[in-house]
Amino acid sequence: MLVALLLTGAIWLFDIYLGKPHRAKEAKDPILVEYAKSFFPVILVVFLLRSFLVEPFKIPSGSMLPTLLVGDFIIVNKYTYGIRLPVVNTKIIEVNQPQRGDVMVFRYPEDPSLDYIKRVVGLPGDRVVYRDKRLTINGKPVAMEDRGEEFGYEKSGLNYVTAKRAYEQLGSHKHAVLLLPEFPSVRLGDVRAFPSRANCDYNEDGFSCTVPPGQYFMMGDNRDDSNDSRYWGFVPDRNIVGKAIMIWWHAREFVFVGMDLKRVGQMIN
Repeated sequence: MLVALLLTGAIWLFDIYLGKPHRAKEAKDPILVEYAKSFFPVILVVFLLRSFLVEPFKIPSGSMLPTLLVGDFIIVNKYTYGIRLPVVNTKIIEVNQPQRGDVMVFRYPEDPSLDYIKRVVGLPGDRVVYRDKRLTINGKPVAMEDRGEEFGYEKSGLNYVTAKRAYEQLGSHKHAVLLLPEFPSVRLGDVRAFPSRANCDYNEDGFSCTVPPGQYFMMGDNRDDSNDSRYWGFVPDRNIVGKAIMIWWHAREFVFVGMDLKRVGQMIN
């Protein structure tokens, strides 16, 4: 979008200062100039909205099940955690800090060209422990309610998996999580050598990590089938994109079984 904005703006400005003065007054604008003049204001408005206010995202995977389904379209608030310059993502105005339980979009630390979405579990300085399917923060177990519910989904389009759905209270957010009894709390073979890896301790029962200053520990609600901070490390503040606030469209339900009105416009906890 930035390329389109710069290109149409350059064509328009070129015509104003170099093209139009040399054309006959009755001559029409070249078609390329007409397109640039028509599209530049629209692209500029959309660019500003997406850069500073809100931006839509599509959920590509099941790591946030059952909160977010594959194919959900969500709205992300870009200014909740501060005003940032587009492209370089440098914060210029401080607003709020992420809170435990927030669903946050961020640039993947191993490849900043990719946007990831997970739940904020650990804040700077927190001691995060996940062992035997239970989350503990700063020595205090996170409240979890097991209602005996099950949730089935396809894992990688190959296997149908039945998970246990429980309800967790992280800060002011109460949300559902999926637990897979037959899966380990952490897949030790998938843990990479990430920055501040020395802050973490892993064993077959799970892990414990101390979050470095200015960084965050992220986990998916699909706890035992999520590629998250357990495996690639902490998210620096500079990688933050925004806070997910609303599910505004669920394409799969609309196409196949009709819109689920309870999900369209649903706020994200």
